[in-house]
Amino acid sequence: MSMYCYQCQETSKNNACTIAGVCGKTSETASLQDLLIWTVKGIAFWGVKGRNFKIDLTEADDFVIKALFTTVTNVNFDANRFVDWIEQAVQIRDDVRKRAQTACHGDSGEACTGTFPDIAEWHPKDYQIETLLAKAEMIGVISELETNEDIRSLRELLVYGLKGLAAYTEHAGVLDTFNEALPTFVMQALFATLDDKMDADKYVQLVLKCGEMGVQAMALLDQANTSHYGHPEPTQVNLGVRENPGILISGHDLRDLEELLLQTEGSGVDIYTHSEMLPANAYPAFKKYSHFAGNYGGSWWHQQEEFAKFNGPILMTTNCIVKPKESYQERIFTSGLVGWPEVKHIADRVNGATKDFSAIIELAKQCAAPQALEEGQLTIGFAHQAVLNVADQVVEAVQSGAIKKFVVMAGCDGRHKARSYYTDLAEQLPKDHVILTAGCAKYRYNKLELGEINGIPRVLDAGQCNDSYSLVVIAQKLAEVFEVKDINDLPIAYDIAWYEQKAVIVLLALLSLGVKNIRLGPTLPAFLSPNVVDVLVKNFNIMPIQSVAEDLQAITA
Repeated sequence: MSMYCYQCQETSKNNACTIAGVCGKTSETASLQDLLIWTVKGIAFWGVKGRNFKIDLTEADDFVIKALFTTVTNVNFDANRFVDWIEQAVQIRDDVRKRAQTACHGDSGEACTGTFPDIAEWHPKDYQIETLLAKAEMIGVISELETNEDIRSLRELLVYGLKGLAAYTEHAGVLDTFNEALPTFVMQALFATLDDKMDADKYVQLVLKCGEMGVQAMALLDQANTSHYGHPEPTQVNLGVRENPGILISGHDLRDLEELLLQTEGSGVDIYTHSEMLPANAYPAFKKYSHFAGNYGGSWWHQQEEFAKFNGPILMTTNCIVKPKESYQERIFTSGLVGWPEVKHIADRVNGATKDFSAIIELAKQCAAPQALEEGQLTIGFAHQAVLNVADQVVEAVQSGAIKKFVVMAGCDGRHKARSYYTDLAEQLPKDHVILTAGCAKYRYNKLELGEINGIPRVLDAGQCNDSYSLVVIAQKLAEVFEVKDINDLPIAYDIAWYEQKAVIVLLALLSLGVKNIRLGPTLPAFLSPNVVDVLVKNFNIMPIQSVAEDLQAITA
C-alpha cells in the first residue's frame, strides 16, 4: 500500500484508498497530509501544557484550525503546499515548546523537561518531499493498522470530527468571529489521541464532546454570517444566464463573494454562484448588487462538465474542487486553503486588506457569456429565522394535519450511484411531508416539482452544510412550541447523506443533542469498526439506509 485513506464516503470499495484517492488525491499528497496532522498533534502536545500556564497561543490556534481544514476531502491537492505547511508546523511547535518550557520552569508538577516523544520534537534533516515521505511511512493510519481496531476507529472518528469542527471555526474566523473554547478543545482532543492508555469509553465521551463543540461552532458561524450579511430570506434564484461575461464562484466563503462583488461592480461582469454558494443569493447584503446574476449548475461533482460550459473564470473558495479538465484549466483559480497543482492561486489578505481579484476580473472581460444549462427559478432562504417568521403557519399546518412529518434530508452530495435513493425518496414522500435540508445533498431533489402545503414549500432549504445549525434551531423551536421534552418525540425523521468531514461533525453534533434514529447513507463510514457501529446503534439507533420502499414505510409510519 502506498497510502491508506478512508475519511470520505467514496473511499475505494467502502474500505480504503490504498493506491490513489477516488477524490483525485495522489498517494504523495495523502502521505503529506498524514504527516501534517501528526505534526499538528505535536503542536497540541506543547499547546495543552502552554495553555495551562496561560501563554499566548493565538498564532498556534489559528494554524492548527487551518491545518486541519486543509486536509478535509477535496480541499487541497497540492503536495508542494503541504511541504510548506509541515515546515511551518514544526516552527510553530518549537516556538510553543520554548515558551511553554519557559513558563513552567521550576514547576515540579508540570512535565516540561526531560525526554519527550518523537512527535513533540521531531525535525527532518531537510524539507525535500522524499525526506518527508520517508517519515510519513512511519506515522498516520497506515502505521496503526495493527492497533486495536476499535480504538483506531474511535480515534479516527474523533480526528475527522475535529477536521469538520475546524472547518466551521475557520469559516467564522474569516469573518473575524471567534470563540477561544473551540481551538482550546481541538488542541485538547488532539493531545488525547497521543494517550495510548485511552480506552474506548473515554473516546466515546470525547467524540460526543466533539459533537457538543460542533454545535457551538455552527452557532458561531451562524452569528458571523447573519451579523455581516443579515438573515437569509425566502428568495427566488435565477437559474438562467445573462448576455454579459461572468465569474462563477463556488465553495462556501461569503467574504470572498462580498469582495468579488465589490470589485466587479460597474465592470460589466456578472457574478454567478455554484453548488454550496447557492444560499448566498438569499442574504440581504448581496441582493443590492445588480450584477449578482443567480446560480449556475448543481453540486460539486458535476463541475467538470459545468465549468467547461461556463466560458468565464471560476473561483474555488473553500473546498469541493475536483481535477480541472484541460478545457477550463486556465480559467480556474483557487483561494484560501484550496489548492490544485498548477492552478493559479489568489493571495491571502494582508493586514486587513481585501483579496485582489483583478486577474480573475480581467480574464472574465475577455470571455464569452456563459452557455445556458437550464432556465427557471429555485426557492431558497429558509434558514431558522425565515422559518420562525412563519412559525404560526407551520404550527397551524401541523396541528391541522396538513403537515404530518418533517424529514431532514441534509448533508452532502456525491458521485455514488446509490445516491439516486435520495431523489426517489423525495419524489415518493407523501404530500403531507416536508423536507428540511442544508448542504449540497439538496441537489438530488431541490429542482423537483414537489409543491407546497398551505403556502409552505415542501423543500425548506436552510442553506449550506455550514448552515446545518438552522435545522437544530428549528427542531428546538418546534419542541418548545409543542411542549415536547424529548426532541425525538417530534414529528421529524432524519435521513442524512454524508461525504466528507463536515458531515461527520454535523452527525456528531446531532448525537450530542440526543437525536436518535438517524438513517445514514449511502454507506456507513468505512472508518467505523463493527463494534463502534454497534455502540452507535445501541445508544442512538443509527441505521444504514435500506431500499426506498423500506425506509419510506418506516419514515411515514
